[in-house]
Amino acid sequence: MTSTAERRAPRAQTGRRAPNPAKAARAVGLYAAGLAVLVFSVFPVYWMLATAFKPQSEIVSLDPTLVPMAPTLENFDRVLNGQIIPGVSFWRFMVNSLIVTLGSVAIAAVLSLLAAIAVARFRFRLRTAFIILLMVIQMVPMEAMIISIFINIRQFQDTTGLQLLGNLSGILIVYAAVAVPITTMMLRGFVAAVPKELEESAAIDGASNWTIFWRILMPLVAPGLAAASIFAFITAWNEFIVALTFLGRSTEYYTLPLTLSYYSSRFGGTDWGGIMAASTLLTVPVMIFFLFVQRRMVNGLTMGAVKG
Repeated sequence: MTSTAERRAPRAQTGRRAPNPAKAARAVGLYAAGLAVLVFSVFPVYWMLATAFKPQSEIVSLDPTLVPMAPTLENFDRVLNGQIIPGVSFWRFMVNSLIVTLGSVAIAAVLSLLAAIAVARFRFRLRTAFIILLMVIQMVPMEAMIISIFINIRQFQDTTGLQLLGNLSGILIVYAAVAVPITTMMLRGFVAAVPKELEESAAIDGASNWTIFWRILMPLVAPGLAAASIFAFITAWNEFIVALTFLGRSTEYYTLPLTLSYYSSRFGGTDWGGIMAASTLLTVPVMIFFLFVQRRMVNGLTMGAVKG
């Protein structure tokens, strides 16, 4: 046994690989680049939070500090209890944003899911042209379409008598319409990835189309639906140009992004404390929605794996 151990020892020693300086340097460089990107991305968020808790004297100081020396909630109190627009409170703007955002997400989710099923499961004339059209629409920026959209909606309003300008209904429709193409393309891949054999087996067992859709297709497509909902939510929640164009001077229907512009002209200067506090409050619903949908995404993925 001693001779065997002695013979094996040199073999184990010679099996060690010498450190590769080039590989180590490459790894260090990648970690450094990743850290730089992380700092570049996170620092603006941190600065927003830090400034929101600073008193006005620290904000305008010529010696800025990374950490608030005298933390205060006066900026949040001014935003929540004040009236940046006379006669309208911050909570009204919050409700307006929630109405148009959640409404557009619900409409876009339903329409895009049905469209994705049609494109992925059925063969019809102009199917390829329809898919190409969805991709082309995504390439056109909103700034290039806003004038034509506004004119069409105004003409539709004059013809039908439906009031779509100056209230939340018009921007809700536009937000949903803008989100449908990209969410349809996102969901199309998830629907196409579901094996048709699962649906055929369920149909043979006597399951109805609704049962197949709800019990088989939905759990498997749930992760994609959650991702599409997150995209539609963030797009509608942060949107500015459509809301400004369609609402005009109807300040009682303004959404939260529109109110931020009022802090830049208050008392002839910029209320940085108010802007940062309002921006912090603006991000809270997005984080809550993301955390909620993220959990649903994991549950849907697990359910889909079990169902499969």
